[in-house]
Amino acid sequence: MNLSEQTVSILKNFSTINQNLLVKPGNVLNTMSAMKNIVAKAEVEEEFTSEFAIYDLNEFLSAMSLFDKPDLEFSENYVLMSETGKKGKKLKYWFSDPSVVMAPTKELTMPSDEVRFPLQSNVLSEVQKAAAVIGAPDMVLESGELRVTDKKNDTANSYSTELDAESESTNYKFWFKVENLKLLPGCYDVEVSSKRISHFQNKKLPIEYFVALEPESSYGN
Repeated sequence: MNLSEQTVSILKNFSTINQNLLVKPGNVLNTMSAMKNIVAKAEVEEEFTSEFAIYDLNEFLSAMSLFDKPDLEFSENYVLMSETGKKGKKLKYWFSDPSVVMAPTKELTMPSDEVRFPLQSNVLSEVQKAAAVIGAPDMVLESGELRVTDKKNDTANSYSTELDAESESTNYKFWFKVENLKLLPGCYDVEVSSKRISHFQNKKLPIEYFVALEPESSYGN
C-alpha cells in the first residue's frame, strides 16, 4: 500500500493532536487529544483491512521518510516498509498494544448550534500568526468578531477580525484556547454551540474537528 500525500498530511496533522493513533478497518481515521478537548475525524483514500495501533505517530512518519516512495505491507503485528518498485532496504515497524494508546471510543455528534460562520484559510492563518506574534493564548468569538488576546490580562495586546457570522443573538462570548486550533490549513464551515463545543468542517477535504470551548464561554446572558 502507498499512502497518498493527502493521507500523509492528515497523519502529520493528527500527530500534533496526539502521538497515539488507533487505526480500525475501513477508510476513516480518528484521533483525540490527551485532554479530550480536541477530536478529529478524516476519511482517507486508503482502505485498511485490520486494526492496528501506533504509539508514536511522529516516529512512524519519520520511518516512512527514510524511503522516497514508501510501500507499506501490513501484517498482524507490524508493517514492513520498502521502496516502491525496488529491492533492497526494508524497515520493520512494530505496532503497539491497542490498550496503551488513547483513541476516541464513541462517535461525537454536534448539538444544536447558536453561531455559524465561514472561516477562510487566510483568516485562520492570520489569526494564528497574530496570536503567536503577540503571545496571545486565548481566542474569543464575540458579536461577529474573532479576537486573540490574553483573557487573564485586561491590558493585553489583541488582534481582531470581523466575520460573516449568523446567530439569533448578538449576545455571546465563546472562548477557545489558541493551542487547540490544530487544524489543517484550509477553509472551514464553523458551528459553535452554547454546550461548549465547536465543529470545524473543512470545505474541500473530508476532515472535521470538534474543539471544546473554555468554561467562561456564554450565550444570551
